[in-house]
Amino acid sequence: MAWLPTLLGLGAGDLVVHPEIAYPTYDVGARLAGATPVPADGTARLGPRAARVRLVWLNSPSNPTGRVLGVEHLAEVVAWARSIGAVVASDECYAELGWEAGHAPGAVPSVLDPRVCGGSHEGLLAVYSTSKQSNLAGYRAAFVAGDPAIVRAVLEVRKHAGMIVPWPVQEALRAAVSDDDHVAGQRERYRARRRVVRAALDAGGFRVDHSEAGLYVWATRGEPCWDTVAWLAERGVLVAPGEFYGAGGARHVRVALTASDDAVAALAGRLG
Repeated sequence: MAWLPTLLGLGAGDLVVHPEIAYPTYDVGARLAGATPVPADGTARLGPRAARVRLVWLNSPSNPTGRVLGVEHLAEVVAWARSIGAVVASDECYAELGWEAGHAPGAVPSVLDPRVCGGSHEGLLAVYSTSKQSNLAGYRAAFVAGDPAIVRAVLEVRKHAGMIVPWPVQEALRAAVSDDDHVAGQRERYRARRRVVRAALDAGGFRVDHSEAGLYVWATRGEPCWDTVAWLAERGVLVAPGEFYGAGGARHVRVALTASDDAVAALAGRLG
């Protein structure tokens, strides 16, 4: 993710568009390449700068908000990017972790879905990692799929840059994506934790926004996020301030479902 703008040959004068509330690596990756990151949830905000856009990042389901983008929204982004010759890279690593109606496994649309891309993968990359579905974050076991010409070019540059994935990690990746049972087990573990976290936040006077998928609950008490962080810290609860993910998150916090079952069970008592 961080190196994709560099691997695509972006540099000074090029724009990399990413969601306004987003995982910060999209911004960092643009800067590493010498390009300019632009947080924007709609093309209208770009104005005449649109001609300089070379890469558009999507993230559905989102980190941190858990928002899932629909087929129509994705199709509009793809059509717009193709009209200006930009690449669309879609970070889909939470796709197996949908919770609410319509977002079950297999129902979260990909940028490579024929309904989105019109049956052509030209100019499109789906980025997927086993770090979430399989708890393999430390393995860095991930892949990109999509436009064969772009994938081939990225592969060649990575080889020369010493970024070849070690064979044991490739085998771990192969095993992880070939077995659905452990993914289902992981999903149910997180689902159970999510029920506890949601109930505790509701009882604590929080409002939860989006959060229909992913490993986080995007919550607010209607106050600056740092006040919420401090209030929770006094009760022994550690969360991420929404401001870390963009100015639009300044009144939210990201509550992770990745703590142990015992720690999650303690949440209700601490907020109560």
